[in-house]
Amino acid sequence: MKKTGKKRQITEMVQIGSAQIPVKVYWELRRDVRYSIGQTGAFLRMPVVLTEADSKKHWDKFLVWLEEAVAKKPKIKLKFTHRRYEDGSILKVGDRAYQIRLSFSQKGNHKAKLIGRTIYLNINSTAKDPDQQQNIRQLISRCVAKDWRPYMIDRVNYWNDRYFNKPINDIKFKMNQSNWGSCSNKQNLNFSTRLLFAPKGVIDYVIVHELAHLVEFNHSKAFWDLVESVIPDYKTKEDWLDEQGIYCRF
Repeated sequence: MKKTGKKRQITEMVQIGSAQIPVKVYWELRRDVRYSIGQTGAFLRMPVVLTEADSKKHWDKFLVWLEEAVAKKPKIKLKFTHRRYEDGSILKVGDRAYQIRLSFSQKGNHKAKLIGRTIYLNINSTAKDPDQQQNIRQLISRCVAKDWRPYMIDRVNYWNDRYFNKPINDIKFKMNQSNWGSCSNKQNLNFSTRLLFAPKGVIDYVIVHELAHLVEFNHSKAFWDLVESVIPDYKTKEDWLDEQGIYCRF
């Protein structure tokens, strides 16, 4: 952590028990030091004028604060404690079970292939990767999304044809941690692959939620009235995501 006199940022991985928490450290034009924890990790913001020694002191204090915050709220630790995959691992996503076949080589890029319900992964063991398991999770997520894509398209069309009748440009999936879905002004619907672990009724609610944004591009009363007209018990679906969503992860 060297003083540069310029705004900058770095990312560190902090291990607390079984949790591996990404920490973004910012040096900014500010007077105070701020700690926070968000959906994607923890954040340390410091004045850009700090010396290297002062930055190190605040970093050490931040680590103590982070450990205490995790101890007070076990869900924080759970959020950043990920599955570890080995050859032969079984992953259940909804009503589907996938077997993971994992191999390593010393050349080429990481590769993944889905055949039936078996996901074949070949990982380059020489790649300089601070978290090889994260690459494995990303590859598995893509394969599972490919397998579930026809189902999701069918459900989107089901709800859209009956209640919205709006043009949809594309349906996309990524292993998003910050939300369950989103709708762009280009009529693209985006869904987190984590949503596939949820009950099908909850998946339908998120689909309707994003379709409703094609009508009301906000979270106004009119938006929620529209959602409720299609999914009268939508609040129970939201409660499920709030309470159980933390367990939806690769």
